[in-house]
Amino acid sequence: MRAGKVTHLFVATLEKVQCYTLSVKEYPRIELDTHGCALRCSALTDPSQDSQFIVAGDECVYLYQPDERGPCFAFDGHKLLTHWHRGYLLLLTHNNKSPSKSDYGSRQTSPTEKHILTIYDLDNKFIAYSAAFDDVIDVLAEWGSFYVLTRDKTLYMLQEKDTQTKLEMLFKKNLFVMAINLAKSQHLDNDGLSEIFRQYGDHLYVKGDHDGAIQQYIRTIGKLEPSYVIRKFLDAQRIHNLTAYLQALHRQSLANADHTTLLLNCYTKLKDSSKLEEFIKSNESEVHFDVEIAIKVLRQAGYHSHAVFLAERHMHHEWYLKIQLEDLKNYQEALRYIGRLPFDQAESNMKRYGKTLMHHVPESTTILLKRLCTDYHPSKDSTDRDSLDRPAENKANPEEFIPVFANNPRELRAFLEHMIKVDPFSPEGVYDTLLELRLQDWAHEQDPGKKKALQEAALSLLRSDNTVFDKALVLCQMHNFKEGVLYLYEKGKLFQQIMHYHMQNEEYGKVVEACKRYGDSEVCLWEQALGYFARKEDNCKAYISEVLQHIDENNLMPPLLVVQTLAHNSTASLSVIKDYLINKLERETQQIEEDERKIQQYREETAHLRAEIQELKTCAKIFQKTKCSMCNSPLELPSVHFLCGHSFHQHCLESFAESEAECPTCTPENRKVMDMLRAQDQKRDLHDHFHRQLKCSNDGFSVIADYFGRGVFNKLTLITDPPGGKSGAGNLEAEFSRDLLINTKRNILHFKTVTFSSFEFSCRRHTIEDNLHNLLLHPLIIYV
Repeated sequence: MRAGKVTHLFVATLEKVQCYTLSVKEYPRIELDTHGCALRCSALTDPSQDSQFIVAGDECVYLYQPDERGPCFAFDGHKLLTHWHRGYLLLLTHNNKSPSKSDYGSRQTSPTEKHILTIYDLDNKFIAYSAAFDDVIDVLAEWGSFYVLTRDKTLYMLQEKDTQTKLEMLFKKNLFVMAINLAKSQHLDNDGLSEIFRQYGDHLYVKGDHDGAIQQYIRTIGKLEPSYVIRKFLDAQRIHNLTAYLQALHRQSLANADHTTLLLNCYTKLKDSSKLEEFIKSNESEVHFDVEIAIKVLRQAGYHSHAVFLAERHMHHEWYLKIQLEDLKNYQEALRYIGRLPFDQAESNMKRYGKTLMHHVPESTTILLKRLCTDYHPSKDSTDRDSLDRPAENKANPEEFIPVFANNPRELRAFLEHMIKVDPFSPEGVYDTLLELRLQDWAHEQDPGKKKALQEAALSLLRSDNTVFDKALVLCQMHNFKEGVLYLYEKGKLFQQIMHYHMQNEEYGKVVEACKRYGDSEVCLWEQALGYFARKEDNCKAYISEVLQHIDENNLMPPLLVVQTLAHNSTASLSVIKDYLINKLERETQQIEEDERKIQQYREETAHLRAEIQELKTCAKIFQKTKCSMCNSPLELPSVHFLCGHSFHQHCLESFAESEAECPTCTPENRKVMDMLRAQDQKRDLHDHFHRQLKCSNDGFSVIADYFGRGVFNKLTLITDPPGGKSGAGNLEAEFSRDLLINTKRNILHFKTVTFSSFEFSCRRHTIEDNLHNLLLHPLIIYV
């Protein structure tokens, strides 16, 4: 035998067993035993058995190692031959059980004597083969088989069966332990071993050995479907076996939610609190189950303290709060727990459970909400350590928590007042809700002093400009808060609404006051006030007179419309409108007289202008100016004279005038006139604007007269050259006439008159005046 670099030699005699170490020069010898064996009754195992030396005696088979004796096996019988092959020990013995010692080593046998050939599997502790042969001469082990040679010249071959056949033979004999050992020695894969364990478990289960069966089933975890085992042990009497299997399933992290539920139900059914606590209080690294499912099962079974522990330990905040609030009714602890959560989770849980907490612990809940909506930081014992390292400011929107205070107006008021004090730029909803609370208090307050203070508080909110206009207006109207309604109307420039508000409350003095205050912004207020007083059957003469006076002073309504409006009032007599009509007629009379005076003045001016035009057409124009109108120096030749009477040096005109065809002195004024005429000309075609003005105006005649004065309804006539084109004075006059008519611009000024004749004359007068201006625009240039 060779063990590493050391070589050993085993020697067996009839009396001794010895071992020599051949690697040492002196060949040391060790005596291993004091009895030996017969010839051919020793063998050497293969390296898988550590190359042990086998000595077969009559009572036992001994195994030796180089330095000591090893195990022995009690195989009775007189040994004739020993062999070792592939883990099998082959022994050939006499059939009789008591052979004589003189027969040791003799090869002579009786003709009728039989030999027993036995093959042992020492590893798995079973007899692999045993049979009787007649007169065996020798046994050989080659090519994976045993060859048995008998005296009658017969050679038998013993061939090893395959592993599966061996296992099936063991299964039939219910030798499952032996089958398992065999499978392991043959290095069978896990699937094959699992199938053996399953069959072994089924065998034990049928026999009634449920404890043994569950141990075998546990060895199948990972290969065998758990439901196969669970169905067998659902009986209440076998619940402890099922518990053991489910525990093993969880230890291997192969359990699903249903398995966790079933295991916890088993614990609760067995009322095994110690096992239950051990299961849920295991280290986080040893948790092999679905925590949420475990919490649900424990809660359903009534183990609330265990469920709370599990939820807190694994940071299932929602389940922790749900159990504390719905099952344990421990509201203060739930509130404390929320205060330790990071901002996002604290905010979401307060939105979910805020109403419940506010109902039972309103003061503490309000304090936490104030923290949450200003500058929230988790408590020092926060469940999330990372959140303590974040310096960022966290603020929730207070408007989102207003529904939490549904039945707690006192706490809501305190919360909202705190918010606008800490953060004046709080959301508009905060101000609107606080306004509603203050208006409710104002409406129910009976003490005048307190009511006044509440009124000022509400108005201060309205003046802060943080409320939503529409919402604030609705709230003030709902609570009949007059001061607030009027303030908002004025703020929104809803002056007509202010009028209607006073009208609805029949506050006549306030109606007139509103007209005075806002009448300049909206003139129609006076008309509405007159119509309102006209519909009243009360004695409103004083108010009507005051309104009429203002209408008369500012000419806001036609007299006919005023009379028609007051005709609806049965109490308004002629005396009410008498002064108004007299004043109106007096002013109209004065206006007529003024118009007639202007007509006469325009006639005289027109006659003078016609005469001047005629003189320019027929008479020579004498230029007597001796100084230049530009440089004020004595005129020198060459010079330029204009019909307007201005004279210039030619070099002055060329240097300073924009055009040699126009008098530079008269050009600015003439251009103003031409621009006015051009603007009026452009407005002639504004038909849509005309119709819109006519529709909206109270005095349609004035609008028509205005447009008539602009020449919208006039027809322009062009005079062209007469045929033949003769030259001379007549042609020059015709040319002047044509230019005058082509360039005629009408209506520089507009006079609104009462009589049509005066209006017509005014138009005619300005046409002549235009002709004169156009004539003067064309200079007479004389070069001397």
